[in-house]
Amino acid sequence: MSYKLAYSGLFWRAPDLAQELETLRAFGWDGWEARQPLDWLGTPQRVRRLCEASGVEVAAVCGPNVALDLDGPSQQINKRRIEFAAELGIETFMTKGPGRDGRNGTDAELDQMAAAYEDLAAYGANLGVVVTFHPHINHLVDSADEWKRFMGRLDACRLCMDMSHAVHWGYDPVQAVRDFAARIAYVHLHDFKDGQTVELGEGPMCDYPAFMAALQEAGYAGWVTVCPGEAERPETEKMQINRQYMRSIGY
Repeated sequence: MSYKLAYSGLFWRAPDLAQELETLRAFGWDGWEARQPLDWLGTPQRVRRLCEASGVEVAAVCGPNVALDLDGPSQQINKRRIEFAAELGIETFMTKGPGRDGRNGTDAELDQMAAAYEDLAAYGANLGVVVTFHPHINHLVDSADEWKRFMGRLDACRLCMDMSHAVHWGYDPVQAVRDFAARIAYVHLHDFKDGQTVELGEGPMCDYPAFMAALQEAGYAGWVTVCPGEAERPETEKMQINRQYMRSIGY
């Protein structure tokens, strides 16, 4: 199975978006992940125009960390970004949970977090947008066990399968795909070495061909988004290294 491959705008702060998208297309990327503030991205019409000009699609729109307060600003900001995705015609929205902040991942806290995600998922469903939970180390859900406990609390909300955090928790990412196969609606690829994120293949932190094969076996057919490393190097170099690595493993 071939996948549409996207590159995350994780470290884009105030780039020339038109130029970035043209460069992505030149290196063979199909899409990009939008993380920038809406007051920088502009209107959905502007983003659509730039994407159409470059031939590069938006794979997903991302939002700030979900909070445990259903009436708080984070929930409202995420809803505005879900609306943005809907107006842009994007089906996938992704956001992380709240930080750990001394909390213990109790059943009550996981219940509150699940309520916030289900609220967003219901809001998105009415607009044709699928909301996904992104597991992340040092957040309220911070172990393989807590991840499983939390996923059991979700109904409408789906999963962004990020293999790197599974690895950090000692959870085989291939097994994680099998365990959550029915919930996966979006995928992230990362690599990690010597305490920092790096470009794919510079770790490597997992068997990427095996992970991709597991996605295929599970019937996953959505976007696969590569997140760049944090090292100071030109963004164009990161785009090229990561795309070359994906080609090297057959994608």
